[in-house]
Amino acid sequence: MSIPDLIASVSERLTPTERRIAEAVLAEPTLLAFGTVSDLASRVGTSRPSIVRFANKLGFEGYSRLQEQVRAGLSEQLSRPSQRIRHQDELLAPARTALEGAIGTVFEALDGDRLAALAGPIVRARNVWILSGETSRAGAHALLSGMTMIRPGVHLVEEHSSGRDLSSAADDDVAIVFDFARYRRHSITAARTLAEQGVDIVAITDGPFSPLASLTDTWCELKVPAIGPFDSSVPAVAVAELLVAHVATQLRDQARGRIDRTEAMWEATGTFL
Repeated sequence: MSIPDLIASVSERLTPTERRIAEAVLAEPTLLAFGTVSDLASRVGTSRPSIVRFANKLGFEGYSRLQEQVRAGLSEQLSRPSQRIRHQDELLAPARTALEGAIGTVFEALDGDRLAALAGPIVRARNVWILSGETSRAGAHALLSGMTMIRPGVHLVEEHSSGRDLSSAADDDVAIVFDFARYRRHSITAARTLAEQGVDIVAITDGPFSPLASLTDTWCELKVPAIGPFDSSVPAVAVAELLVAHVATQLRDQARGRIDRTEAMWEATGTFL
């Protein structure tokens, strides 16, 4: 399990001091990978024993064990050519640079087995419930559009009707929740309630301190840049499209059959010019 995953799993049990340590570790992983206990304690403004207790809370016998895992993760990351060239093109306009970077972090977030882990509950679920905050709504709509084309039982939950809609949710369903800071009270509260009822939660959010990350092991972290005065919708939409593509490959004949039936209905009703 990665360090962000470990922090997410214990985030609600962290003391204020441990939370400051976690924030420092997430902001600058090299400090933990190559610094001493004293270095990290000095940076955070705490004591050496607090650093050791933080490592213990994450499940490590001591600071050195935690440091070994972080070093291994950095070594793997730095070996990728994509990491070495990410920041070379610095002459483009800021918006283009921000969006290209955001797309890059989407693929980093879904690297390895993460995409399959996010898609698995969606493939197995009887119903798929999609919830989102305001800034992530474009991702929710992209997911709804794609998922309804390849499988039945997909619902976008609106805040005004969520009580009625989610009363039908059961423990063989999945809820996919998109939300980033500042977190929407409705999406977090609904996700927490569904998790307590045994519904699988797939969270698309912005880090281990997100209230969604503490509800599930099935989550991914996106970096959401600001484009002008607003947060970009591009990362959420990109994840939605990749999830749809992966689920379609898993459903195979079921997905193809549903797409064919939809196309036939469009043709019969003259949907397109």
